[in-house]
Amino acid sequence: MNIASLQPSVSIILERLGCLDVLTACTRYCLAAVPALRNRPIAIVHDSWSTTTNELLELRPDLVIASVPYRQESLAAILKSGLPVLALAPHSLADIEQDIRLIAAVAGVPHRAEPLIEEMRSALDSVRSATARLPEKPLVYCEEWGKPLIHSQFWIKELVEAAGGEFLGQPGAVTTPEAIAAAAPDVIIAAWCGAGDRVPLHKISARPGWDQIPAVLHNRLYCIADEFLNTPAPTLIDGLHSIAAALHPAIFPAVPGLRVGNHNRSTPSCV
Repeated sequence: MNIASLQPSVSIILERLGCLDVLTACTRYCLAAVPALRNRPIAIVHDSWSTTTNELLELRPDLVIASVPYRQESLAAILKSGLPVLALAPHSLADIEQDIRLIAAVAGVPHRAEPLIEEMRSALDSVRSATARLPEKPLVYCEEWGKPLIHSQFWIKELVEAAGGEFLGQPGAVTTPEAIAAAAPDVIIAAWCGAGDRVPLHKISARPGWDQIPAVLHNRLYCIADEFLNTPAPTLIDGLHSIAAALHPAIFPAVPGLRVGNHNRSTPSCV
């Protein structure tokens, strides 16, 4: 089985399953997410949003695996070309577990899926147990994009709740600066798609009316690396630990990659 991976989530899952050898092609974003791929003789293609049939037809993979976010036109063109495609569109943590099972099955290692899923569940249960009896749950605004403002996805809502917080708003919905200011979140977490850990927190805190939001007043404005929250893969557990450290720093230790912004300064600092 030769697989072309069009999203980092697919490559990460294959790595955790011990199946990198099945990859015949991946994106440059996969190389960043899975450093072990950098020294392998593997073709580099565009992602689920911008790939073309020509580059894939040249490689003739046995299977193309795409995942969100993808562009319908790109997928339709690949399907029309006759290449087999597995298109994943997870919405929840349960969906991501099912995707792990699917990828393990097509890679020929179905028996490796459940141990990986159990590892993720165990981490979630551990954090839930530590936060279950906390007297207060901070209100958390999670931002996936800054212009327009977009709430993070449903699986991030699940992670926030597991970490002992209350998710503000409707997952994946567009919102406004005025609505967020009126809601007065206790914590703000920014994880912009494609931005890595480079979200400009000082610009977020400088939005009109946001200087009186509790999260900004008390310096509880954070950036969590994009791949820890927006990539539907086992790396979400790193995102869970980052969220827990942001929401309950007295209980959970600071973790690498969690950045806190200070609204009194133009440069964010590391936790």
